[in-house]
Amino acid sequence: MSMKSPFSGLTLLLIGLTAVTITAFVPQQVAKSKSPLIERPQNTKNNSKMPPSILVLEASSSKSKKASRSKWAESRGYFSATYADESPIEVRTGKAPKLIIAGAPASGKGTQCELIKEKYGVVHLSTGDMLRAAVAAGTEVGKKAKDFMDAGKLVPDEVIIGVVKDRLQQSDCIECGWLLDGFPRTPAQAEALATAGVTADCFVFLNVPDEVLVERVVGRRTDPVTGKIYHMTFSPPEDEEVLNRLEQRSDDTEEKVKVRLEQFHANVEAVKGSYTDIAVEVDGTLKPEEVSQTIMMAIDSVLA
Repeated sequence: MSMKSPFSGLTLLLIGLTAVTITAFVPQQVAKSKSPLIERPQNTKNNSKMPPSILVLEASSSKSKKASRSKWAESRGYFSATYADESPIEVRTGKAPKLIIAGAPASGKGTQCELIKEKYGVVHLSTGDMLRAAVAAGTEVGKKAKDFMDAGKLVPDEVIIGVVKDRLQQSDCIECGWLLDGFPRTPAQAEALATAGVTADCFVFLNVPDEVLVERVVGRRTDPVTGKIYHMTFSPPEDEEVLNRLEQRSDDTEEKVKVRLEQFHANVEAVKGSYTDIAVEVDGTLKPEEVSQTIMMAIDSVLA
């Protein structure tokens, strides 16, 4: 004759459910995640050097549970809560992001700009695009820029600043926010932007050593038929026919890229100094998705 269990079937079921609930609520430490939860550093003298902790809360279909878990996380110094099988929670501040990204040629700005634009819906702006648009629209500053461009001269800073300022005042930039790509390039341009009342929320700098940049540039090749860009070391074409027709841009030589890097370094430190309070320096030698994750974390933290 078997002894009767002191626990009823219902009691065991409740205990089991409770255990599952507790397990689902406890955050998991992970090394990498597409949906990070950043730990806000405690007040210490060296908190600027503290690496962020990344946690993921397991998802639930219950809105009340999600709210409870977010409250739990915030009470322990965490923010930007996201869940393991969900896309990141959107920043709901109603604030249109104002962003600047800088980096040397071949630092990966183009890739990161596309990812930033995709996530935040900002208007991606480069000086070349803005100048051409202003000239085509026949604006006052566009006419001034056209005179210099037609004469084969560099467009002076005061004209470029006028073009940028006009563009940032257009409705799409006001409503959606903007991403200035590679501008300002000089301390004078940064100062002129500030004088014009143009401020940013976050200044992202992609840091890549010169030797890596030279390797990236010198190895680039373009398919004249499709326009696709390959790299002879990192991403060569598999098709022999495509390989044979690839072309190298005239300025993608070691000699010319070193000249461009010298010009870049002559100004970049002073430009970064203009945005010390909002600057985020990112290791651009990492994989693009890792670089993107760091950038998104930084932007989310200033918009939250």
